[in-house]
Amino acid sequence: MTKEPEILKKMLTNIEKRTASIGIIGLGYVGLPLVLEFIRAGFLVRGFDLDDRKVTLLKQGKSYIKHIPAEKISTMNRTKRFSPTTDFSMIKRTDCILICVPTPLNEHREPDISYVIETTKTISRYLKKGHLVVLESTTYPGTTDEDMRPILEKNGFRAGRDFFLAFSPEREDPNNPHFSTATIPKVVGGHTAACLKAAKALYDTIIVRTVPVSSTQVAEASKLLENIYRAVNIALVNELKMCFDRMGINVWEVINASKTKPFGFQAFYPGPGLGGHCIPIDPFYLTWKAREFDFSTRFIELAGEINASMPYYVTEKVIEALNEKGKSIKGARVLVLGIAYKKDIDDVRESPSLKLITLLQQKGARVDYNDPHVPKTHKMREYDLNMTSVPLTQKNLNTYDCVLISTDHSSYDYRFIVKHSSLVVDSRNATGTMRSSKIVRA
Repeated sequence: MTKEPEILKKMLTNIEKRTASIGIIGLGYVGLPLVLEFIRAGFLVRGFDLDDRKVTLLKQGKSYIKHIPAEKISTMNRTKRFSPTTDFSMIKRTDCILICVPTPLNEHREPDISYVIETTKTISRYLKKGHLVVLESTTYPGTTDEDMRPILEKNGFRAGRDFFLAFSPEREDPNNPHFSTATIPKVVGGHTAACLKAAKALYDTIIVRTVPVSSTQVAEASKLLENIYRAVNIALVNELKMCFDRMGINVWEVINASKTKPFGFQAFYPGPGLGGHCIPIDPFYLTWKAREFDFSTRFIELAGEINASMPYYVTEKVIEALNEKGKSIKGARVLVLGIAYKKDIDDVRESPSLKLITLLQQKGARVDYNDPHVPKTHKMREYDLNMTSVPLTQKNLNTYDCVLISTDHSSYDYRFIVKHSSLVVDSRNATGTMRSSKIVRA
């Protein structure tokens, strides 16, 4: 039996005794839930973020994420074991560092891992012997080992010998009533067996089940597969939605009938496009990496084309619906319901609503939006709409030529909306079995 190195034994002992200090870089939808879980498990946690506003709010016991109530932040603060900061030199006071920074696409739809690289460079300045560094941000296979490791090893340290390096993809699903950070099994891959053992031991303290794999590359690829699987299947039902629409067949009824089969079928649902920080982006990380191996990921690229076309399809349905009412899109008043990328959250990243608003405006429509969770828009990489949510009242609804349901928030009273609107284009089947000449399914 191989004797464990002293550096690993020390890390495992500190994790078991909760004397290891945790540092989490990026206090957004992934990082903040991790902070809460490690605090709950009894660790001392330092949270790092470039956004001073977030740090200030956390210190005040306030939350900036809808599904994380302020009470949880206040409770966490009362433990005196959480320190949010913009001072990255405090990394030297940690034992384990988890990286939860954005990995978007650039303007050419290629991976942008600049946040990961810059964060790694910062860590390297304060890296100490025995440190555990884990990347959680979704990326292409090879990022941890080929891009991060050389930066961390520049000072002479070696991963697996002097410090531990691992990848464990986030699996957050904001506001999911059935699963949370702690109850979703976690895939973990290490650069070496020792790296894996250290990372697994850490996550075992907060996660219901860890799933160890043979390498960081396998862990990176597993995350991509999960989201590619969803993107491809959503593209399939989106294509069928457009096909069945021409045939006069309700795709939602078809899906509901098909999902009664107890095996061999999993229901996916169409919509106005893809949103969020994962599904619209992650597949293209593999597409980009595959080119290095002279391989074309045709299935993924086709799915991307179909999903990207959905806002255009929905826009055309709005134009057709207005024409049927004797209205032109130019000058028409359109109210978009829901600007978050999915129901009951406040996250607008890659939301199809942003594209829909832009397309409708380009066609000459005067567009407003309502979202109970997003009071105003903020500037993003592709969009700077500078809009504020309008009240959803009977008087307001009466003034619009068309109401477009883009995000089916649970708080919406759809019967009220249909009753007081002259035209409703429903891209989410939110109106379900309601029968009205005002409703157009999109």
